[in-house]
Amino acid sequence: MSTLTENPTLSQTDLFIKMALTNWQSQNTRLDKLLESFTDEQLQGEIAPGKNTGIYLLGHLAATNDALLPLFGLGDKLYPELQTLFQTTPDKSGLTFPSIAQLKAYWKNINEKLIQHFNTFSAADWLGKHSTVSEEDFIKEPHRNKMNVLIGRSIHQGYHIGQLILLKK
Repeated sequence: MSTLTENPTLSQTDLFIKMALTNWQSQNTRLDKLLESFTDEQLQGEIAPGKNTGIYLLGHLAATNDALLPLFGLGDKLYPELQTLFQTTPDKSGLTFPSIAQLKAYWKNINEKLIQHFNTFSAADWLGKHSTVSEEDFIKEPHRNKMNVLIGRSIHQGYHIGQLILLKK
């Protein structure tokens, strides 16, 4: 078994960052493969009677990842219209959603942009505050950093992947 002392170029912090990034990317890959396995008809279905549809969950996950750009100080959201459709309004609100193909393209583009940025982050960037925490609060609560947000987003994706699997009937 390999240990940190066997790889002195990888600090403990760098190892934890690598683990969190690998997990986030793994969740994205799992969702990509799952989406490829569904027909558009399946994605339009509810995960359970009276619950969210697959298209809504895809839009919700795309909107959530898109929100990482401003949260991490990386620029504006690429698709700000997703916020209202998939984060502040419930499924079956009567609003018109983008097509499934369009949402899949948004999902892919958002994640490509994020990984480009993430690959340039230093450990200090990951452990630095995100845009919604004040300097004063961050001093008191340094765990409110970008890395912690990414870990939370990975868990969030896993939860919704579990829901989407229910569309395989």
